[in-house]
Amino acid sequence: MATRATATTGAGLRAALRFAVDSVLPPLCPACSQPLTDDGAVCATCWSRLSFIARPYCERLGIPFAHDAGPGLLSPRAIAHPPAFGRSRAAVRYDDVAGSLVHALKYGDRMELAPMMGRWMAEAGRELIDAADALVPVPLHWRRLWARRFNQAAALATVMADLRGIAVLVDAMKRVRATPQQVGLTRSERASNVQSAFRVTEPGRAAVRGRRLIVVDDVMTTGATAESCARTLLRAGAVSVDVIVFACVVDATVV
Repeated sequence: MATRATATTGAGLRAALRFAVDSVLPPLCPACSQPLTDDGAVCATCWSRLSFIARPYCERLGIPFAHDAGPGLLSPRAIAHPPAFGRSRAAVRYDDVAGSLVHALKYGDRMELAPMMGRWMAEAGRELIDAADALVPVPLHWRRLWARRFNQAAALATVMADLRGIAVLVDAMKRVRATPQQVGLTRSERASNVQSAFRVTEPGRAAVRGRRLIVVDDVMTTGATAESCARTLLRAGAVSVDVIVFACVVDATVV
């Protein structure tokens, strides 16, 4: 309880400080630092550089295809290594602009970006959300949550829930191991890093049992985190688990 209260107080102080700064200085684009007229947005140049994902894409992993080869097509990765989760969807490809937005939200206290990013995610995952019972944000270990003061996945899930009228199970799952950052790790190292890192909480068991769930995160690289979360929820009795992220890495090593 004290942790949540402290986090709320810290967020309030940061919001007040940002308001004071914005009253003197104009808001800046989180990707290129150009002045903006409205906060919580990107400039026209960075907007044009964002690569939104739309069909045709792999129906299992949501990875975009260069050409439309017909409905229901699966990517080589989905065929060779079927994930534990059912389907995943991402709003945008992970590139310089998308990475800047993620970094600004996660590390730069740019919480005003969550409504925009969450709105794009809700649209990209509309089909999945319409068939689901609840969203489950990927949890942070308590040490990282204490340092960051908020969980960006939970912030994005809350926006999506408000837009689509679906429940958010913020406390259904916890991270029981303080895993190192995934950046720079290979696919196998990422999988090992998050193995057995998550656990459904005692109160969460009743909340996930028999329900169709969606794991929410900011970025999917190899899918190791989403895979570990999905397996954890399925073992706890979830009927199905899908995944929605803001950005996914699309390259030869992933496809």
